Amino acid sequence: MTENFEFSVAPMMDWTDRHCRYFHRLISPQARLYTEMVTTGALLHGDATRFLRFDEREHPVVLQLGGSSADDLARCAVMGAEEGYDEINLNCGCPSDRVQSGAFGACLMKDPALVADCMEAMKRAVDIPVSVKCRIGIDDLDDFEFLDRFVGTIAQRGVERFDIHARKAWLQGLSPKQNREIPVLDYDRIYAIKEKYPHLQITLNGGVTTIDMVQEHMVHVDGVMIGREAYSNPYFLAEIECDIFKNQNILDRDTVALKMIQYIKKQMEEFDTPVKSITRHILGLYHDRPGAKAWKRTLSTLPYEDGAGPEVIEAALEAKNAAVAAQNAA
Repeated sequence: MTENFEFSVAPMMDWTDRHCRYFHRLISPQARLYTEMVTTGALLHGDATRFLRFDEREHPVVLQLGGSSADDLARCAVMGAEEGYDEINLNCGCPSDRVQSGAFGACLMKDPALVADCMEAMKRAVDIPVSVKCRIGIDDLDDFEFLDRFVGTIAQRGVERFDIHARKAWLQGLSPKQNREIPVLDYDRIYAIKEKYPHLQITLNGGVTTIDMVQEHMVHVDGVMIGREAYSNPYFLAEIECDIFKNQNILDRDTVALKMIQYIKKQMEEFDTPVKSITRHILGLYHDRPGAKAWKRTLSTLPYEDGAGPEVIEAALEAKNAAVAAQNAA
């Protein structure tokens, strides 16, 4: 059953940068990793090298773009392909006001013909796959027929992969955070899309937090996308590797922490990266494990001190281990 099943870490603004992705790759050898959304304007008029940089060990890694101009998206898709990304994904799900003001993100779902034009332009420009990430609906456009029309219109242009968030987006009145929590999850609508389009690769996103949920979705769709759980409880990715894919060649938490020391050294030497920019992503490594509070407390303070370096990881491990020893001795 797992032969063609995939799992991935959702693109998350301000979270899934290259440091986060490297950390997730240490935990999970086969999860598909996505960049945070990068706008076409940032690539075409900003520091494209900085936005596109990633470590070779991140593969497979997907570049998610934000935009609504077919020409601009095609140009940026070429930039991503030349940089070595494995796939280009178009964001049609972000509900933030900033994204709406740029006429892209979730509001694009109102114009499936435009999205289809954009996807076709990218497909013509690059040899790597292109895909769409969307919601099940927006505002009062909230039924199967709306989602069906959106998916069907784009699929007619040869797009085969859709990552679908199981909540609709409210474009007015809810913050991006509320849009991840308040609209009701509707997995059945995504199941129905897969049933109607069995040839498409349908990945389900939204509220997946347990192995049981992954197993339930496996029956209906081609993959699951893990969002906030991958950030707050990153070792959940290792649990999926072990329990779903029977992969026993997984690094334990302490080994992952020690490997991050070497990564931090390299990033500080090559790019002068502040250690706090990296350690913020690994606070949840020991989520719900003995010593987790000591680990998190240490990494919430030391990396922000002047002159902080990779030794903060060693200090956090020592604090964690001391807390575990004290608990065992009590």
